[in-house]
Amino acid sequence: MNSDVTVFRPYPFIVGEKIRIDGSRRGGDWLVIAVSENTVTLKCPVSHKEFEWPIFCYHVDREQGVVWPRPH
Repeated sequence: MNSDVTVFRPYPFIVGEKIRIDGSRRGGDWLVIAVSENTVTLKCPVSHKEFEWPIFCYHVDREQGVVWPRPH
């Protein structure tokens, strides 16, 4: 059976990227200064404080007419 499905994927951060996070306690503007397999380090452009966090942002796509649930 085909359905419309919302797909969440980890966001592929890039060092040097300027980002804005909305709708989160980490909301605001950030500069990506380091990325590892499991963490991202962001720097506030105002306070210059740096924070390393587990990957927490996701990119969302809406796919139409896909099989759901996905067979294993």
